[in-house]
Amino acid sequence: MNNETKKFVPCIYLYRGHAVKSLTDTTIVEVEPLRLVKLYNENNADELIVFDMSESDGEHEANLDLLKEICAEAEMDVTGAGNISRMEDVKKILYTGCRRAILDYEKESNIAVTEEVSLKFGRDKIWISCDDPRILAAEQERIEKYVSGMVLMNPHRIRETMEVCGLPFLVQINRIALNKLIEIFAYEKVSGVTGNTINDNIKDLLSLKELCIQNDISVETLKSAYAWSDFKLNSDGMVPVVVQDYRTAEVLMVAYMNEEAYRETLRTGKMTYYSRSRQELWVKGATSGHFQYVKSLTADCDMDTILAKVSQVGAACHTGARSCFFHEIAKKDYETGDNPLQVFEEVFNVIKDRRIHPKEGSYTNYLFDKGIDKILKKLGEEATEIVIAAKNPNPNEIKYEISDFLYHMMVLMAEKDISWEEITTELANR
Repeated sequence: MNNETKKFVPCIYLYRGHAVKSLTDTTIVEVEPLRLVKLYNENNADELIVFDMSESDGEHEANLDLLKEICAEAEMDVTGAGNISRMEDVKKILYTGCRRAILDYEKESNIAVTEEVSLKFGRDKIWISCDDPRILAAEQERIEKYVSGMVLMNPHRIRETMEVCGLPFLVQINRIALNKLIEIFAYEKVSGVTGNTINDNIKDLLSLKELCIQNDISVETLKSAYAWSDFKLNSDGMVPVVVQDYRTAEVLMVAYMNEEAYRETLRTGKMTYYSRSRQELWVKGATSGHFQYVKSLTADCDMDTILAKVSQVGAACHTGARSCFFHEIAKKDYETGDNPLQVFEEVFNVIKDRRIHPKEGSYTNYLFDKGIDKILKKLGEEATEIVIAAKNPNPNEIKYEISDFLYHMMVLMAEKDISWEEITTELANR
């Protein structure tokens, strides 16, 4: 049996702002596509493919905006496909936050742009889709040099595809019996299954993964380096868990796990605890929707406490606060200069507050009052000052000018309602 990890990958087909049944069936299955993203998050989907089926430029731009929201909401990698004919189209897909873009190899224009987009964005960012192995055979050299993966759109051509293509590939399947699914996963180059067979069975995904494991098929799960018996338990037979936001390092809450909660957390990828007051297991977010998706679990030096870094949906605290830690007991003034992102956030928050609550004599309010042209003029001037300062041997000067530029850039960000999180996410996707 092939031991390569297999993936379950749902799809969203975007048409006129809604999610529809398939590329050939525009029956609406969900008016709000973001609801599907939440469903796929909650059921531990491994990746997500989004197809843009727009028929006009305006609809295409609207779908790209929606795709950006989908990427921000998804807890898994998102791959974008559809409406690609030139490099600019691939760039727009990747800039929404997609992990990669898919070129449709049934279209000559997509084949022609392969080398250009691969050299520009990297081979790992480029996949292709195809249902005809003859095209794959004719373009074999190009594909192997510039492409990192594929979606086979015809599940009846697996063997032929394997003969002419060395890439791992997902198979798009709309309906299949479970025993046949196991057979398909057994093929060495099949990296997973996508399509409506996953969409329609998304709530059974954990059961399907367990079925695969029983058949010696490796699937995407959290694999622990430690058994429960490796932990030093407290007097209640539990381990305390400190929960931290994986992006900001903010401490969100503290809870407890028993062995069953530990196993469920690993199985589902969602933080699961044991309530000492209710004497029962509880999944964080099961009632509120404020799930905590596991990014990492780390034990301390004594193996008696777990640090969980999570992606927190909404508020962590039952009071509605982001963090449970908000009762300030005592405090000294201190600088946060060793945490650059926190400094950026604090300065940016002051700028945003000035916009909402103007202060007389504030230079920031002067810029907002003068409007976008003044802000852009100052930003351009500060960029020029950086260039001039860079020619000066004194390194302090360039630091001052970069600081001035960043301040004016944050004024622009506030004017355009752009957050630091959006900027850092964009940088991380480059």
